[in-house]
Amino acid sequence: MKNPKIIHKMTELIGNTPLLQLATGKPGSRLLLKLEMFNPTGSAKVRMARQMVEEAMQSGQLPAGGEIYESTSGNTGMGLAMIAAEKGLTFNAVVDHHACKDKIRVMQGLGAKVCYVAEPGDERLATADRDALAARLASIRPNAIWTEQHNNPANARGYQGLADELCEAIGGRIDVLVGAVGTGGSLCGTARHLQQHWPKLEVHGVEPVGSIIFGGPGGPYLQSGTGNPPEAEIGALVDYSLIDYGHKTSDAQAFMTARTVARVTGLMVGGSAGGVIWQALQLLDRLPPGMTVVALVCDGGEKYLDTVYDDQWMAAHGLLDETVSATVLAYLSPDAQRKSA
Repeated sequence: MKNPKIIHKMTELIGNTPLLQLATGKPGSRLLLKLEMFNPTGSAKVRMARQMVEEAMQSGQLPAGGEIYESTSGNTGMGLAMIAAEKGLTFNAVVDHHACKDKIRVMQGLGAKVCYVAEPGDERLATADRDALAARLASIRPNAIWTEQHNNPANARGYQGLADELCEAIGGRIDVLVGAVGTGGSLCGTARHLQQHWPKLEVHGVEPVGSIIFGGPGGPYLQSGTGNPPEAEIGALVDYSLIDYGHKTSDAQAFMTARTVARVTGLMVGGSAGGVIWQALQLLDRLPPGMTVVALVCDGGEKYLDTVYDDQWMAAHGLLDETVSATVLAYLSPDAQRKSA
């Protein structure tokens, strides 16, 4: 057995996340999950957090010992908190009460300062308010920057490594890429780099019902770290020229898919990742033989034990839809279906 590598800083662990074949379709077709929860802090967002900070420091915009402000629902904030700790910076997270409590605890555990934009009990998604406060606080502090993840090109550039990993691991052609769209960084950044290798790559974006990125009426939703609420401006990183199809997934479809995958495979994914898997399974069923579909699973489920994976919380929000579970089971392998029986 190969000896484990000795590392000297946590950022050396970013990337090289595994791929899991979740399901097969017509002969030769398969759905692969890129498991980004195996990054430090448990999500893909640490990739772009590192890129944003390093580019800001290299340009002189962020001096040594400086401060970072960012509006976050959690995963970006955890990534920035880890990078800030490693580089001797101060990270200030601007959050709302829609954010998962465990994510906020992790940020604080890594030394971040947390500022709420709403009073306790106000659980609305307040993206616009968060952004406005982060921008204002950064503007009045010396040696401080707002990383502005929704409009920062470094966000998308942070996912070039993810694309390279897919190319190396799969070797052959990737036909379809499916991912959640919030800032647009992970899906569009990965797709842009992949299309240099496979110009015919088909790209599918997924957002919650209630998000306005792909049109339609806006409204509340419970999926975290994805989509764009109606009162917030869509960020510049959402590159519609790269996205061939946009899909909307309900909270029930997303969360029940995540729960079903966990109980069948032992893999716990985040709520929005459940929405991505739901849409990817539908696609796999419609594609011709010999196709490879890659779904970006941007975080794990352990941060959602008091929401997505809590029966009482799901029931209280009317989200326990067993028809979704049955549909997901029908797409999974016969072995998986036998295991669930």
